[in-house]
Amino acid sequence: MFNGLRKQLPALAGATLLALSVGAHAENLEVPVGAQSSETRVEQMRGLKKDEVTARLGEPLGIQGPVGEPAITRWEYNDFYVYFEWDVALHTVKKHRG
Repeated sequence: MFNGLRKQLPALAGATLLALSVGAHAENLEVPVGAQSSETRVEQMRGLKKDEVTARLGEPLGIQGPVGEPAITRWEYNDFYVYFEWDVALHTVKKHRG
């Protein structure tokens, strides 16, 4: 009995993987970021503290957050957003102009 099952095991494993792969798929999301300009040096914000960002860019137009754990805050400027984890800048995202 086990010998017959052992011979069928590779076929069963293959069928199981095929069945699982049919149900799993991913969608591609395209997010337009607009034309990048050299006027704003947003890539230099990563790792800066909030007070350092304020010293370089001035007061933000708006602040959203903090939300979640760790606390994420988004500061809005004219052309981009600065995302913070606690007090440290993580990412800067250029606003789409379309």
